[in-house]
This record gives sequence, structure tokens and C-alpha cells, in this order.
Amino acid sequence: MVSTDLTQLQDPRQQYPAPPYDQQQPIDPPGQDAQMNPKPDYGEQSYKGSGKLTGRKALITGADSGIGRAVALAFAREGADVLISYLKEEKDAQETVRLVEESGCKALAIKGDIQDETHCQQLVQQAIDEWGQLDILVNNAAFQRTHQKITEMPSDEFEQTFRTNVFSMFYLCKAAMPQMKPGSSIINTTSIQAYQPKSQLLAYAATKAAIANFTKALAEEAMESGIRVNAVAPGPVWTPLIPSTMPPEQFKKFGDESYLKRAAQPVELAPVYVLLASQEASYITGMIYGVTGGKPMV
Repeated sequence: MVSTDLTQLQDPRQQYPAPPYDQQQPIDPPGQDAQMNPKPDYGEQSYKGSGKLTGRKALITGADSGIGRAVALAFAREGADVLISYLKEEKDAQETVRLVEESGCKALAIKGDIQDETHCQQLVQQAIDEWGQLDILVNNAAFQRTHQKITEMPSDEFEQTFRTNVFSMFYLCKAAMPQMKPGSSIINTTSIQAYQPKSQLLAYAATKAAIANFTKALAEEAMESGIRVNAVAPGPVWTPLIPSTMPPEQFKKFGDESYLKRAAQPVELAPVYVLLASQEASYITGMIYGVTGGKPMV
């Protein structure tokens, strides 16, 4: 790693670790941050806020680690309180709470399965009960598995992928939009897989295409209430989901197909979410922002 001072000019190819990544010990999905090597960079030492989200209240799914933690940290350093939705990774979620609170904002960690519509409704209601408002919804949590052939994929796993990645987004948007005021923002996480799908990620790629389509379709209706809806499409990002769902021969070289010849670190995604959540993006809706390391979204 060259420097955590992002005000300094650096070669992006060398700014963070590149493949081959070290052999990982077995990690059960969706993975735990403490078991990763190298450790992801969430912006603890580098992200500097400037008050772009002062007074806002955000709900972020999958905020215990990965992109979600980096976004939660960045939002907090921009002045937003954060509701951290997570599945079961208690230690990771509490670390995100610590980072948010150290940034001077409030954090609320809620455990539960977003495949359940009732739980999604409760997440939104808890944000309203706690803060009296919900200004930002980030649908970020995701599930994936790799398979060489469609015949190897259990049907219930295909359904679980859609329930986690797509159904939950529908449930949360449906519950949140009536509570959100004009100027609020919904940000969904799609993927380069929506545009350049790999057969080994058949179910995951299909959900990410659905998320991109859902984002564009919902943006028109949401603007009738003054709510902007956008999505971020990451390329390869070094998160616990990767070593916990990919075979070692794949994750050891993860990201080497990008122009930068490495995976992104979560902190490199966070500024795009901040932009889309902020009033600076007032004329941006229905858009998909690629952060792919150069891989084209065509």
C-alpha cells in the first residue's frame, strides 16, 4: 500500500494490494472481516468528510463489512446517523458501530434476515422510531455462490439469491418510500456482472441485472415524490463475500482482469455512494454508476 493520504497523487495500480492474494482459511458465507488476508481498507485512516450529509439518517443493508461498512463510515464522517442492517456477523457489525460512533454520529445495529418482508418493514420503522426520519436507503446486502454448471446449482439456492438480492430491495423500497421526504435518495448495489455475466455466477449475475433494471424503472415513479433512485455497479471488490464464496484458485487472482490488475478496496466505492446520497447529485436519478477498474459496462 502506498499511502492512506488520498490528497496525494498516487499510481492507482499500486495503491492497494494486488493478486495473488494469500491463501485464506475456510470462511463460511457471508464471511467475516477478521479472517481476511489482506485486510480490506474501509477508509478508517483515509476518508475525510466535509459535512455533505449533515443531519441525514441512513439505512444500509449488509453494513457489517465490505462495501456496506465503507459506506457507513463515509456517511458518518459526512454527518449522517446510520442504521446498520446485518445477518449474523455480530463482531463485524459492532466494529461498524464503533467506526460510526467514533466519527461523531449515531449508529443502530439491527440483526435479521432481509429475505423476510416483515423484517424489512421493521428496519424502516425502527429508523423512523429512532430518528423520526429516513433520508437515505442503501440496498447493498447480497448473496452469491459459484458453480461450474447449472445442473450443480440447487434450486433453493437460486431462490435464496433472488430473495436476498432482489426481493429485499423491493420490500425495503416499498416500506421506505412513503416515509421519505423530497430530496431523499435510494441507492442500490448492482454489479459489473449485470453487464458482463460469468456463467459461474449465473444466479448472482441475473439478480444484479434485475437490480439495474429495477433502479431505472423505480426512478420515474420515485421522482413524483422528489426521491432520487440510482445504483452503483462495482467491479471486483475485496470483501468477505469473495473468499467465503469462491474457490481458492479464483479468489487468489481476484481482480487481475481489471485495467488496474487488482481488486478494489471498499473505501474506493464509498465516495460514489456519498455523491449519490448528497444534494450535489440533485439532477442525477435513474443512473448506474460503474466503479469497475476500467471494465466496460456494455
